[in-house]
Amino acid sequence: MSILGDGILDMRSIIKRALPAQPCVLCGQMSHAGLWCEDCERALPYLHGLVCAGCALPIPSGTHCGLCLSHPHRFTRCTALCAYTFPWDKLIQQLKFGANLALADAFAIKLSERIDKSRLPDLVIAMPLHPNRLSERGYNQSVLLAQELALACGVAFAPQACRRVRDTAAQSSLAYKHRRKNMRNAFVCDIDLNGKRIALVDDVLTSGASLDALAEAVIKRGALEVEAWVVARTVRNAG
Repeated sequence: MSILGDGILDMRSIIKRALPAQPCVLCGQMSHAGLWCEDCERALPYLHGLVCAGCALPIPSGTHCGLCLSHPHRFTRCTALCAYTFPWDKLIQQLKFGANLALADAFAIKLSERIDKSRLPDLVIAMPLHPNRLSERGYNQSVLLAQELALACGVAFAPQACRRVRDTAAQSSLAYKHRRKNMRNAFVCDIDLNGKRIALVDDVLTSGASLDALAEAVIKRGALEVEAWVVARTVRNAG
């Protein structure tokens, strides 16, 4: 490495040491590197290797998994940070149900590093919560993720573009075969998206039924191309 490169690394180390220490959300040791420490960062199971361009599922070869080839999603591609397995699942649950809102920033920064900056969308839209669910939780974690991702990528964010108009059963409570029917006509889009390229943001992709339903709503309002940005991809038998 060049002297300049060494100097940059040294400066980054100095800056990190100057940051206030806080307990790592994973192991509890004091961290100067953010919400989780450098040791945990090195051990985290990010999605690596070959993944399906359509749904981010790890695959042994090719560009798309068999399911995406036979039954394509309404979104054309998906970018995911990690598999929904330990400890990512626990961190996402802390954000979603434990009100650890700082995790949204940390996830968004990591996910933004994986997004192809050469083909950015025109607009970012978050997965909406039904007003009843929003009232219970007090916040929408997908909105927090979307606004940080939009900022990191320099893309416009439309927080009021779409609404969830049906208070559907939680997808996690349903078998795969029932999830698509559960989400049918669950969303409406209130703005004109004619010719726009859209990125939909959610915390976890499992069957893709929720994102497909939201994609259908934005396509009805003229969206030209729709992609998905998610923190985690559920991988059966993962972990």
